[in-house]
Amino acid sequence: MQSVSRSWLLLSGFVLFYVIYLLFGALVFSSIERPVEERLRHDMQVLTEEFLNRSCVNAASLELFLLKVLRANKYGVSVIGNFSGATNWDLPSSMFFANTLVTTVGYGHTSPLSDAGKAFSIFYALLGVPFTMLVLTACVQRLMYPLVIAPVSALQKSGLNPRPATTIHFVLLLVLVLLAFFLAPAAVFSTLEASWTFLDGIYFCFISLCTIGLGDFVPATQPGVKHRGLYQISVMVYLFLGLMMMYLLLSFFHKMADLHGLTTLLQLPRCDDSDLEDDREPIVGGEPKAPPLKDKAASKPLDPSSQASYNSISKG
Repeated sequence: MQSVSRSWLLLSGFVLFYVIYLLFGALVFSSIERPVEERLRHDMQVLTEEFLNRSCVNAASLELFLLKVLRANKYGVSVIGNFSGATNWDLPSSMFFANTLVTTVGYGHTSPLSDAGKAFSIFYALLGVPFTMLVLTACVQRLMYPLVIAPVSALQKSGLNPRPATTIHFVLLLVLVLLAFFLAPAAVFSTLEASWTFLDGIYFCFISLCTIGLGDFVPATQPGVKHRGLYQISVMVYLFLGLMMMYLLLSFFHKMADLHGLTTLLQLPRCDDSDLEDDREPIVGGEPKAPPLKDKAASKPLDPSSQASYNSISKG
């Protein structure tokens, strides 16, 4: 019991340090990029006013104007609407960017403007990506017993064999994940985002939780979003929990493939790469196997005369 409490305490420390790491990255990104963004917004405002005050516009000036507008839009600064709108580098937005960076989702809706921001992104992701994978792995390991092993064991005790028990529970868990992390969030996103349909919401959830991150749909980027900071923090929590459940499903599927012999058939590495048989126990959580009985003849010391020697080999 004490080891279990210590394990959960260590996991809580990992998650807390992960949140602190995101806050640290958000503070650094905000302090570096926000002044650069404000200068870019001012430059675009001046450029727009100069363009509108021109009495005659030729093709070259229009092309130059559009080129600068598209370049600014790439960095999240749009000439449409008020230039004094919400910044992309306040604390919640910077934290949201840091989260998409270390989870490798990377929507690309905002990107560092300065060289210092780009250099810090490299350093931050170099440490943050493996640490995020470590935290997700630790969470999945703690959730494997209550969400996978214990339910499958209960199905076995009800009379099912190990293989049907794992298959049934995998289907049930898959349906639960689809409902909780795809369909329900899609309905929420289609309600909060005026331009999103329900299909757009499902598409965003799939692209995000598969860490593809195309960036064509990003929440809380439209002007006039209410409680934008809280909305972004909520999406961050959703991404972390969703990635954790996707990793759990993949781990469960790999273990189920081991149990059904699929990995052996395809000559793929097993889920638990250990030479010890105890580490290769199936996930069904059955009764522990008794150690194999040793052969009495094998347990006796060998007669020295029966052992092969160099002379006997050379004479043969």
